Amino acid sequence: MPFYELVCITRSHLAQGNLKDLIRTSATQILEKGGVVRGFDNWGDRPLPHRIKRHQEYFNEGQYWLMHFDANPLIVQELGKKLLVDSRVLRHTFVKLGDKLETVVARPDKTH
Repeated sequence: MPFYELVCITRSHLAQGNLKDLIRTSATQILEKGGVVRGFDNWGDRPLPHRIKRHQEYFNEGQYWLMHFDANPLIVQELGKKLLVDSRVLRHTFVKLGDKLETVVARPDKTH
């Protein structure tokens, strides 16, 4: 399975329980379809590069977080559709880091 990174920007100052629910829902969707979640990274609230209009509101700040996972490309497509309609999400993108986790992780050469 390919190794992906989800970069997500949610509403700024989102309640902690609300953010946890969004992350839990996203991870559960991946796990239920046979994917593997490798980790999360919360970058916190940051100013956006430019003003964003989403769900009939304007936003200048957002809460950034990342999720690393292995999944089938169809799972990524389904998760993207759900994030697109979620009112908590301002922007999201998936980055394919490699075909396998082993190709991304730098392994030391044992010949030297």
